[in-house]
Amino acid sequence: MNLTKKYKKIEDIPEKDRKYKCHTCHLIVDANPCPNCGETHLEIMCPLDHCHCSHEMISGIGYCPLCKHPVCPECGSHDVVQISRVTGYLQDVSGWNAGKQQELKDRVRYSVA
Repeated sequence: MNLTKKYKKIEDIPEKDRKYKCHTCHLIVDANPCPNCGETHLEIMCPLDHCHCSHEMISGIGYCPLCKHPVCPECGSHDVVQISRVTGYLQDVSGWNAGKQQELKDRVRYSVA
């Protein structure tokens, strides 16, 4: 089943089909609130996140068509950390504000031979 054709946004997934990430006890659960710790602010897991990269570093990044989070362009894993060089320093972009993260997504990349 192609979930990107079936659902346009991650919030469109019916509750009965959802899985959640609990950032308090670090579990993947089937219900909200978390049955382990009672946390109610759970992240809906993207159903396209199906594997973990076997490689450590790649030069580019992709974005999931369903949840819009960064993914590995080679295998589709959501288990990535995106870094960027800003004024000479490497920095994890997850700490950037929403506007700066969107600016990064909108950048056009070119290859120069």
